[in-house]
Amino acid sequence: MTHKRIRIGMVGGGDGAFIGAVHRIAARIDDGFELVAGALSSAPERALASALRLGIDPERAYTSFATMAEQEKQREDGIQAVVIVTPNHMHYPVAKAFLEQGIHVICDKPVTKDLNEALALKTLVEKSGAFFALTHNYTGYPLVRHAKHLVDTNVLGALRVIQVEYAQDWLSNPAENTDNKQAKWRTDPEKSGMAGCLGDIGTHAFNLACFISGQKVKQVSADLTAFVNGRRLDDNVHTMLRFDGGVKGMLWSSQVAPGNENGLKIRLYGEKAGIEWSQESPNELWLSVLNEPTQKITRAGHGAGDEANRLSRVPAGHPEGYLEGFANLYLDIASAIHAIESGASADTVQGLIPSIDDGVDGMRFITAVLASSASNSAWQPLEVNDR
Repeated sequence: MTHKRIRIGMVGGGDGAFIGAVHRIAARIDDGFELVAGALSSAPERALASALRLGIDPERAYTSFATMAEQEKQREDGIQAVVIVTPNHMHYPVAKAFLEQGIHVICDKPVTKDLNEALALKTLVEKSGAFFALTHNYTGYPLVRHAKHLVDTNVLGALRVIQVEYAQDWLSNPAENTDNKQAKWRTDPEKSGMAGCLGDIGTHAFNLACFISGQKVKQVSADLTAFVNGRRLDDNVHTMLRFDGGVKGMLWSSQVAPGNENGLKIRLYGEKAGIEWSQESPNELWLSVLNEPTQKITRAGHGAGDEANRLSRVPAGHPEGYLEGFANLYLDIASAIHAIESGASADTVQGLIPSIDDGVDGMRFITAVLASSASNSAWQPLEVNDR
């Protein structure tokens, strides 16, 4: 079945922004989206200049996201979905403006700056009937999907241990005191929210562990540190995890670990087998069946399952990575939006796309980790009755 491209607008992501360009590339890879409008910067001149460079009609280059939501809703050719790639503190107000117009939302993580906003946003999503996707992009990698398949089909047996880490080194020095725009807002509690490294990359590690295992974290015991003098938010996180299915886990995220560029790794161990995957070698998944030689499963190679192969674009041996993983998420988002707008069911892909519920779970995790660290690593539950 063929579909017209989904018309999207973008809020944030103007000149000099990293993640906005990533979203635009990912959305184009399968030719399922067309960028037709944007409020790309809070600075009017920069917003217009950025829009023109992207080929957006000046009439649809907005200086206000609220105006954009209202005017795009009134157009016959108005946007069907908005992509939010602003700093965290703007996620809620921007999403609210578009949801109130019934426009679908694709939002970068974490979903909001705090749990109260996340819960309020969940209510708005449910009331609006619009589709909401949270771009935890690592869930889009073919071999991450295959890892989930191995867990779901009981190849590992009953899960026992999950170890996940996400290590970087780019904030080992006080980069926020330089002209590094990314460092400035990610270490500023007014823009990043209540967490630094924890919210920026720790939530990715948390989401990946839950996505592959199919389990939810029920308690955490954590120790957060800001190692760089004067830094107002954490740059290193150690967390013990207790999952609702009895699995025990450990999560480490750090942005002050020299030698690590983007070291997202996960290991899951069950009674029958274990698996290991690393984002920096994304086309390899290691499967170790108890008392048997370890197997290397490659993307599009022998042993990869149907779901992994569905998301593989090129033959085995040709590397795929970060942009393609992001694009796979956009591929499934496009399928969901087309299904919803045609009155069909989106169940086949919707369970694979991080949702508002995953966003709320991420904010519960952040809240519990902060509370545990503040109480000297005491076990803290992830509250579910927090409305």
